[in-house]
Amino acid sequence: MKPIQMVDLQQQHQKIQQQLDEVIARVIQSAKYINGPEVAEFSQNLAQYLAVPHVIPCANGTDALQIAMMALNLKPGDEVILPAFTYVATAEVIKLLGLTPVLVDVNEDDFLIDVTQIEKAITPKTKAIVPVHLFGQCADMETIMQIANKHHLFVIEDTAQAIGATYTFADGTVLRAGTIGDIGCTSFFPSKNLGCLGDGGAMFTRNEQLAKRLKMMANHGQSIQYHHDDIGVNSRLDTIQAAILNVKLQTLTACENARNQVAQQYDEAFAHHPNFDIPTRVKNSTHVFHQYTLKCKGINRDELRKFLAEKQIPSMVYYPIPLHAQKAYQSDKYPLGSLPVTESLCSKVISLPMSPEVTPDQMEYIIGHINEFCKQQSASK
Repeated sequence: MKPIQMVDLQQQHQKIQQQLDEVIARVIQSAKYINGPEVAEFSQNLAQYLAVPHVIPCANGTDALQIAMMALNLKPGDEVILPAFTYVATAEVIKLLGLTPVLVDVNEDDFLIDVTQIEKAITPKTKAIVPVHLFGQCADMETIMQIANKHHLFVIEDTAQAIGATYTFADGTVLRAGTIGDIGCTSFFPSKNLGCLGDGGAMFTRNEQLAKRLKMMANHGQSIQYHHDDIGVNSRLDTIQAAILNVKLQTLTACENARNQVAQQYDEAFAHHPNFDIPTRVKNSTHVFHQYTLKCKGINRDELRKFLAEKQIPSMVYYPIPLHAQKAYQSDKYPLGSLPVTESLCSKVISLPMSPEVTPDQMEYIIGHINEFCKQQSASK
């Protein structure tokens, strides 16, 4: 049996190695390493896949979030609502811009922002909501958009973990994750469902004027060379990474189907297990399974991770420490106990290897050893 990886990038890339070699060589031969034609080509291809008119590439997913907020003219002191259970980047850019992060708890079953708490968090200073499509499925965007429209708020979707997922509205409209709000932001970090071989990111919008502003803000605040209309940043997707993403975009749907097959096998193993709750699928969204995350019950999560590591089975905890417990983000507004679901999840969740390349023998090995641990725990009580 091959060594088990959380995401088997070596195996993934071996399947398309010849194509990758060809496009990388082509860029090297052209010497157009910055803003080469492959960047525009990728933007067009991704726009077509997402069915959105404007895709603006940038250097990484964190930059995408920051540039989005800059483009919307958010000012120091403005409040931005986000889920407490998320990666730090979502809150980090808010703080970097002098904005105020307003944390809202999440749903226990699907890990997504609890929409029943959003309106309670709105004040006269609130300017935007950042729903995070965590682990591969969309937050309740219909409700979020209704709230945003009612209160005249911007919506910036963090879709770094859910590119390709679709959301179906009550009227039957189907839109891709990241194309529903004012701006969608994603990352092409190598382990993402659509990942490059380095750093990369992008922003999406349906608004032409906003697209022009996003592009300008990512390019030193200039729309014409040496004419700087605003203070921007330097954030580019380099040509080699764009060429790689053009190849990998062609495999994205097949990879997501394979991820769902792996998730189905995990579901079958743990759906009725006394020590786990499987991830809930939300009604209106498809799931692309960037992560497969269980909630542990009646067992010690960290002891399970230690046991699996001894058996050469990787696992991860996304996320072990709540945002409001992090030293950089502590606030009197959010004492421990104020976001109870997030705090509970941080002590319970465990993510298992999730990759299109997980083989049947690896799956059997993973499930078998998890069951072995649970039996040992039960016998010792």
